[in-house]
Amino acid sequence: MDMKYIIGIIIAIIVIVGAYFALAGSGGQEKITIVGSTSVQPVAEQLATEYMKKNPDVKITVQGGGSSVGIKSVQDGTASIGTSSKSLKANESQGLTQWEIGKDGIAIIANKNNAVNGLTMDQVKGILSGNITNWKEVGGADAKINVIVREEGSGTRDAVQEIVLGKTSNGTKVAFVKEAIVQSSTEAVQQAVAQDPNAVGFISFAAVKDAKALQINNVEPTEATILDGTYKIQRPFIFLVKGDATGAVKAFIEWANGPEGQAIIKSDKVVPTGKQVNSTS
Repeated sequence: MDMKYIIGIIIAIIVIVGAYFALAGSGGQEKITIVGSTSVQPVAEQLATEYMKKNPDVKITVQGGGSSVGIKSVQDGTASIGTSSKSLKANESQGLTQWEIGKDGIAIIANKNNAVNGLTMDQVKGILSGNITNWKEVGGADAKINVIVREEGSGTRDAVQEIVLGKTSNGTKVAFVKEAIVQSSTEAVQQAVAQDPNAVGFISFAAVKDAKALQINNVEPTEATILDGTYKIQRPFIFLVKGDATGAVKAFIEWANGPEGQAIIKSDKVVPTGKQVNSTS
């Protein structure tokens, strides 16, 4: 047999075998995409990291974008799991299965150098709606209050609007102050408050590190006060799946709501609950 012909066959075999193993290596992993709330994102990333250590055949990617993005992404099939930090309305939840992985307090945060350590719920409402505009009105310095809020579609914003601002006597929503500075993520709000001694904002209790969480009605946001309901500004952290969870997605969610996953959730200062909220059946 001609030597060139033999060498050609060997090269062809090497190429085919190499291509096979390359495809097997990339296609052999189950892929899960998690998209949604930037408040849920840190704990989802931690869960994904720990799960992948134990299950190297699964590749999980986590992205933010906000609760509304999470709901839409799982509805249209571009995400395996959507995440939300707000309770879903009937028109949002149709066809989705929900798991509440935990409860999170929403901290009203101020700069660490601010002398104010606590507010009443009415004062928070007054500040966020623009009826209270100076820190001296709530026991602080004579300085204009700079309100930092999340963007439309944020689960955190929706929860604060519902729990704190509420509605007027004629049923319309009380609006955030028009001069509020809008930020598109939990961390962006925190950094804006950390850099401005006169700022106030709201973020996930689990994310507080560079600002201080204020007491509300003399109650500090803690795991205990969130769990027993005495800290009133709180909301659920939810995983969403279109239809019923199957395969790798089901295995991951069951693990997240089991002892190992719930321990990780608790370590991130989220109060673990690990329960299915509803069923598509």
